[in-house]
Amino acid sequence: MIYSFIIPVYNRPDEIEELLESLSQQTYQNDFEVVVVEDGSSLSCENVVNKYRDLLSVSYYYKENSGPGASRNYGMQKAKGSYFIILDSDCLLPDSYLQKVDECLKNDYVDCFGGPDNAAASFSDIQKAINFAMTSFITTGGIRGGSEQIGKFQPRSFNMGLSKKAFEATQGFGKIHPGEDPDLVIRLWKMGYETRLFEPAYVYHKRRIDWQKFYRQVNKFGKARPILNQRYPEYSKITFWFPTLFCLFFILAVSSAVLGNFYMGALFVLYFIVLYISALLRTKDFKIAAYAIIATLIQFYGYGSGFLKSNFKLFVLNQKAEEAMPEMFFK
Repeated sequence: MIYSFIIPVYNRPDEIEELLESLSQQTYQNDFEVVVVEDGSSLSCENVVNKYRDLLSVSYYYKENSGPGASRNYGMQKAKGSYFIILDSDCLLPDSYLQKVDECLKNDYVDCFGGPDNAAASFSDIQKAINFAMTSFITTGGIRGGSEQIGKFQPRSFNMGLSKKAFEATQGFGKIHPGEDPDLVIRLWKMGYETRLFEPAYVYHKRRIDWQKFYRQVNKFGKARPILNQRYPEYSKITFWFPTLFCLFFILAVSSAVLGNFYMGALFVLYFIVLYISALLRTKDFKIAAYAIIATLIQFYGYGSGFLKSNFKLFVLNQKAEEAMPEMFFK
């Protein structure tokens, strides 16, 4: 297999330098290429890319801003490889990443794979807390952290592999964002392609965001899911309602506590204790474990409120997604 890394970047030259540095340290013995697609940035990373031309087989392309999905498609059209590995610019790779991917594909080939999301020791406390909230089984079912407990594994585009054959069959990512990765995966399933988790092929996903940016991100995740449910109702799951129901019951528990009934509130206290202990065992840090509770509350409220609002517009008001939520689509 000839591998092509596809990396869209938007106004993040510092991040792309760290990613390229980690790519230059790969232990994989054969050649691979790196395709960097500048998505209409005002802060160009071309000079950063040029610094690595002697260390990597790297190509740089600039295009008008059209979103990460279209940029990934553009990069795959330009790439020379037979297998594409799609990364976000805010990821770092362990030295053995590509070697692990190659071993997994040789042992059990699949046309689309996804790898887990991990936190590096250099990450900030908030980044580590958000990583826990996004990847823990007791918060998300572990869908980004390497768990396959909830149905089929859906690769996410921060760490995703896609064969050239599968790309050409599907034409790649659609216009929705976020949500372009599960949209692509569902279309792959409907065409008979399989997806699989490659647990050893993890990346360090930095997510350079504060609490406010994290809320906006997960809120858009929540808005995207009903759009996908409308497109592909056969893949809708009751579990998608869990964050919304969590928030509603949390409000009910607080209201009941004000009236002197603490039974429901005790269940939430127990959950947060389990959450704290779980985060503490993983991170070995009391502060990060406390931050993990904050991250989980933001995640549930952001996703749950976005999910509820999107469902109301699509299934109660019967609005078209592109008209009701234009911020979710690139032209």
